[in-house]
Amino acid sequence: MNTDLQDYSHKRLNILTGEWVLVSPHRAKRPWQGQNETVANEVRPAHDETCYLCAGNKRINGEINPNYKDVFVFTNDFAALQYNSPPFSVKDGLIEAQSEQGICKVICFSPNHSKSLADMSVNNIQKVVEAWQTEYKTLGECKGINYVQIFENKGAVMGCSNPHPHGQIWSQSTLPNEVEKKDAHQRTYFSTHKSSLLGDYVSQELNKQERVIYENDAFVVLVPFWAIWPFETMIVPKQAQKSILEMTHTEALLFAEAISVITKVYDRLFSTSFPYSSGIHQAPTNGEDNKHWHWHMSFYPPLLRSATVKKFMVGYEMFGSPQRDITAEIAAQKLRELT
Repeated sequence: MNTDLQDYSHKRLNILTGEWVLVSPHRAKRPWQGQNETVANEVRPAHDETCYLCAGNKRINGEINPNYKDVFVFTNDFAALQYNSPPFSVKDGLIEAQSEQGICKVICFSPNHSKSLADMSVNNIQKVVEAWQTEYKTLGECKGINYVQIFENKGAVMGCSNPHPHGQIWSQSTLPNEVEKKDAHQRTYFSTHKSSLLGDYVSQELNKQERVIYENDAFVVLVPFWAIWPFETMIVPKQAQKSILEMTHTEALLFAEAISVITKVYDRLFSTSFPYSSGIHQAPTNGEDNKHWHWHMSFYPPLLRSATVKKFMVGYEMFGSPQRDITAEIAAQKLRELT
């Protein structure tokens, strides 16, 4: 490892967004006297009669869930986006607004209320991956839908209101902020180098092996050089693919394997059901070739030193730029040891 990067404050560039993160490795040694979060490691039943997402239960809108056996997808009863809202715009001096249409769905990973992705078999995770593929294609073909965002919030500390294993899929008419930045930087790099930005980056990471946690024939799991969250990771296809639709059946299984490995490692790290927000960034569904895109899945977990110490984005991070203490290399080493 470069010792300067492990001993002295510095900035690291996120090549996907063009933004910088401040790294302060010397601060990792400071004592902690801040807030300790409550650990919620309660044993949940396989079926909860009060859960809106369990098979056969009634949801808040009165609909009855089917007795699903693996993955169940439905339109969000409290969707953040409306598909049939009228188009409009507001422009009044410096006051500006635009209408936004979309479709939001919920995806239940399993009928078993007690499980998370870390507890599921690779074959059952593959069924989730296949459902993601179906929804990305189906939603992306809807008129006016130009982007599909797949994500999961796991754990109450990440704002998850229901512990049942589930994620969400939001589709909308424009590119959200983070995707727009990644679209622009990947496009610029591809235009100049005629190759994938993430593909070239992954090749460099595989050569160095400093931040790689796990790899199989099709995917690599790593802590990105520019990671913000203490144990942030990314799953990236080794070969450039624009979206998850380009995966073969075998690659979908290998992707599921990568998800299984990193989620299990997270749970081992602090011996707790590890909270995180995860999401897949992939090519827009706007009808363009988008050949500059290289899809990837990121995990943003908030835990810092233990199951009870959370990383908050406050102060300088809200008014200046993101900052981290533990370096990406040390985080990768700790996670790699648990694979």
